[in-house]
Amino acid sequence: MPDDDVTAQPARTSPADTSAPTDAAPAPGASDAPGTSLDGDRPLGVLIGYDGSEQAVQALHYAARAALRQDLPLTVVTAYTVPTMAYAEAALTPVVPAEVARLNAARELLDEAREHLRDYSGAVDLRAEWGDAAGVLVKLSAQAAVAVVGARGRGGFLGRLLGSVSAALPAHAHCPTVVVHRDYELGEGAHRFEPIEEDAPVTVGTDGSARAEAALDVAAQAALSRGTSLRVLMVIPSLEDWGGSYAAWLPDPDVVETHRSRAATGLERGLEQRRTERPELTITSEVLVGDPVRLLIAESTDAQLTVVGTRGHGRVTSTLLGSVSRGLLQHAEGPVMVVPSHAT
Repeated sequence: MPDDDVTAQPARTSPADTSAPTDAAPAPGASDAPGTSLDGDRPLGVLIGYDGSEQAVQALHYAARAALRQDLPLTVVTAYTVPTMAYAEAALTPVVPAEVARLNAARELLDEAREHLRDYSGAVDLRAEWGDAAGVLVKLSAQAAVAVVGARGRGGFLGRLLGSVSAALPAHAHCPTVVVHRDYELGEGAHRFEPIEEDAPVTVGTDGSARAEAALDVAAQAALSRGTSLRVLMVIPSLEDWGGSYAAWLPDPDVVETHRSRAATGLERGLEQRRTERPELTITSEVLVGDPVRLLIAESTDAQLTVVGTRGHGRVTSTLLGSVSRGLLQHAEGPVMVVPSHAT
């Protein structure tokens, strides 16, 4: 099964088990600080959004393994808001103020997370943060090396499948974001958080654009950390996808293969420097013809981690969480990492 994520950016080691959640809502703007530079420390380490759902529990275990692998702190966050309430009579006003009740509910979720992390040996910070879940995680991602969420949540925190948070966070995070597949295996016993060693490669989708370089860099670092190989995949459309009227007048029936061969040559040429810089890393590449969503989903079955960028000029890392990114996040057979273009 696919295993935990890795990131390039280091982080300061947080105090062991600073588990008390935040007691009060942060002052306006308190979380607006951009954090450290992309080349500096990331004090939150591995940031995980937790709402108590089954998928959040899976993401929590994934994040814990990732933090141990990278020797990073683990920051578990649940977000809460206080709706505006109007009561017709004073007698209907609840004894416990709504903001206190919501905070207590958030603390209960963090107690659940703490219980799931029993026997975990790394540094843990449990936080209840006031605000919209997507906004909270996006802001905190500026201080994190990687952010992790489950594929689906209860609705209030992680939302629908690729709903408000699981779509907004990969699109807007300041660090790489991993969406954990809903069939991720948790493991058992005291050693369940230890990273799993396996030979499956890290796969990265690229379209050859400059923006795809960030995803390539992070994927290479992920493969090195796991002690495995890097598979670089480019997908070009088939003749049918070029449009019927266009295909009808093509003079060369082998034009797609010619295009594929040239793209493969260019891709290999672009990887030469990476092989020189990282001789210990085995890098393979392939250019496939067909539907990029379907092919990347198929490739994710045999990958420890599938990596894509947020933007590009082609169909693999196209628009900001466009059809390819969304399709992959929804249907991949393993964890998917989305890398922002500035994460080099």
